[in-house]
Amino acid sequence: MAAERKFFVGGNFKMNGDRKMLDSIVENLNKTECGNTQVVVAPPTVYLSYVKEKLSDNVNVAAQNCHNVAKGAFTGETSPDMLLDLGISWVILGHSERRHVFGETDELIGKKVQYALEKGMQLIPCIGEKLEEREAGTTEQVVFGQMETIKNNVNDWSRVVIAYEPVWAIGTGKVATPQQAQEVHQKLRQWLAQNVSDAVSKSTRIIYGGSVSAANCKELAKQPDVDGFLVGGASLKPEFSDIIKARC
Repeated sequence: MAAERKFFVGGNFKMNGDRKMLDSIVENLNKTECGNTQVVVAPPTVYLSYVKEKLSDNVNVAAQNCHNVAKGAFTGETSPDMLLDLGISWVILGHSERRHVFGETDELIGKKVQYALEKGMQLIPCIGEKLEEREAGTTEQVVFGQMETIKNNVNDWSRVVIAYEPVWAIGTGKVATPQQAQEVHQKLRQWLAQNVSDAVSKSTRIIYGGSVSAANCKELAKQPDVDGFLVGGASLKPEFSDIIKARC
């Protein structure tokens, strides 16, 4: 891994947790020390301020999603402007569940990327192929297509952390082997070099998501193009500390 790419671990709590559970997670995070790793966690929207107030300054808080306009008749949505008003400067966009459960298109995700960056937010846009796409040999076609839409809407790559999440490995217990993850990450880095610039390719962090656990994180972290993780279920458990320390 290039020296300038600081290891990054994100925790996506999804629609999980209550105050008691979050207190336990925050207590564990506040005791976890690894200055070499940047840590960002994404609790449910209703708990963003609650978690932010209790976390140490070493951990940033992210939203799990946002809309692509400032305000208006969009029931149930949250704008980047509102998040920033709460002091939340990170957001996950285009997670596979947003794409495949809620039907978000590449076009909509691109608009969200553009608007959130315009407002000054830092982004974790997600890409990844489904099982049938991997088995059909179209992984590169799928993830490069998703990257193209993201690229067309990014004006500052220093505020973007790409999360590669093979859909077949999210919440299934299946995990890409370290070699499978490295292969896709390396190809994504080559794509950035060819379609954006060498500088962006070398500096942009590409993190892996998909059933990351304490058991597999160290081997994944050894791969030269794996710059960290976006962790789902394991981010709710004490083992999240071990994942944060995978490269300490």
